Amino acid sequence: MIDLKERLKNNALTVGSWITIGHASIAEIMAGAGFDWLAVDMEHSAIELPQAQELIRTIELSSCVPLVRVGSNDKNIIKRVMDAGAHGVIVPMVNTVDDAINAVSAVKYPPAGTRGVGLARAQGYGLRFERYRGWVNKKSVVIAQIEHIEGVRNLEEILDVDGIDAIMVGPYDLSGSLGRPGEFDTPEMRRALKRIADICKKKKKVLGFHVIPPDAGAVKKKISEGYKFLAFSLDSLFLGRSCETAVKKLKAVSGR
Repeated sequence: MIDLKERLKNNALTVGSWITIGHASIAEIMAGAGFDWLAVDMEHSAIELPQAQELIRTIELSSCVPLVRVGSNDKNIIKRVMDAGAHGVIVPMVNTVDDAINAVSAVKYPPAGTRGVGLARAQGYGLRFERYRGWVNKKSVVIAQIEHIEGVRNLEEILDVDGIDAIMVGPYDLSGSLGRPGEFDTPEMRRALKRIADICKKKKKVLGFHVIPPDAGAVKKKISEGYKFLAFSLDSLFLGRSCETAVKKLKAVSGR
């Protein structure tokens, strides 16, 4: 398993993917494929906390870094997924300095944060609390999703918050906040993305992006543009596209 905190600190490339199907077999297959990290999506999926814990366990046991994209910047939700064993969180709609501070504070124990102490899976069910306490404030990661024009405007201040390890652009919601959801090549969207990239470069912070199509060429393009924390598609699209391709080939050779 890679040291994700160290990789982010050094602005090194990592490639992960997204899990939206709440079955451990999906997590096991994807972790075995060689991703650096996998994010369990609890914002836009039907995955609940018991399923998330099983997915986290499976990812971790497969020597892949388990992250959770939480549904909101809520300290109780963040605390619970961290207690379930997540190595970090991807937090949606970080638009202000206070949003960034709240996200970090919910992950870290005092004095770095305000997270309450529980004795769950992350802490070895109470048997390894001291070890976990030493680990969490040093090695857990917090990724801020920048997916609204307000977050773009406040990005310099957000990146100054101690404990924000990287940002990830949410292109669909960002374009929506500009009044044209799903349109990524408008002048306004191009300006917003350039501002994000310029500020991350200035602040020496990791720039992230979720490439939705299962297209390695699109990931390569983002790497060339300076993105280093990259999510490559998601479970349902990998499955759906693979099935479509296989069936098309079958119909072609069978004359159907």
